[in-house]
Amino acid sequence: MAENDSDLNIRMDAQAMYQEEVFTDRRVGTIQRLTPVDADGAVDSSRPVLYVGQTQLMTQAGPLPLSFDIPGENLAQVAENFAASANGAVEEAMQRLEEMRRESASSIIVPGGGAPGGPPAGGKLRMP
Repeated sequence: MAENDSDLNIRMDAQAMYQEEVFTDRRVGTIQRLTPVDADGAVDSSRPVLYVGQTQLMTQAGPLPLSFDIPGENLAQVAENFAASANGAVEEAMQRLEEMRRESASSIIVPGGGAPGGPPAGGKLRMP
C-alpha cells in the first residue's frame, strides 16, 4: 500500500456492479455468470447478464489461463457455446504468441551496440 493513500485513485463504480456466480463441469473449465446489480444489490434489468468462460491451454511452458466472453441468453446456451468461444480464445492467444515471437526474432542485435541510451554492450576491452 502506498504511503499516501490519496495518491491512489482506485474506486469501485457502484453503478457498474455485478453479482458473480461460478459454474463448472470440473473437467474443462468454468463459466461465470455476471448479473448486473444496482448499488443496493438488487438486479438491474436495464443491463444484460454477461457470461465469461475460463479454461487453461497446456503449453511447454506450463498452463496458459484463458478468459473469454461467451454469447448466450441462458446457461444452457452458454454451455453449448463454450467450446467455440474457447477455441476462438486459443486462436487469439496463438496469434499473439506468434506476433511476440516475430517481434523478438526481428530485433536487430548490433555487436557493441548495447541498449539505446545505455552503456555499450560487451566487455571492457575496446579496439581502437
